[in-house]
Amino acid sequence: MRFLDTDVMIDILRGYPPALAWLATLGNEEIALCGIVVMELLQGCKDQNTMTKTEKFLESYRIYWPTAADCHRALNDLANRHLSHGLKMLDALIGECAVGLGVPLFTFNKKHFDPISALKTLAPYAKQQPTLPPANP
Repeated sequence: MRFLDTDVMIDILRGYPPALAWLATLGNEEIALCGIVVMELLQGCKDQNTMTKTEKFLESYRIYWPTAADCHRALNDLANRHLSHGLKMLDALIGECAVGLGVPLFTFNKKHFDPISALKTLAPYAKQQPTLPPANP
């Protein structure tokens, strides 16, 4: 199973070529999302048309919700690492959901999740650097 964070799903939704190429290599492997990731994606919709398309797109993904044990670990993480490391509530819940499932989280936001010591994060593909036009001498 590949458990994806919001940033990776945004790349997929936007049709970012490296994300789509990576997705194609997974074949029939299960792609899963935390329910909070789904809610973040829906929150980013600006109109009903985009909301409908996003909901339809997300139907093909398995959704996992944090368990009570995940929530307790997330609460502990937040209490111990919010002030010192800047850990945010939703990141704690997403990260601990992955920990509870025993899977790595595929994300480019490694810094957001570093305070969760039991979580392994992986970058799923290389991000392309934007090409800038040559400078005029």
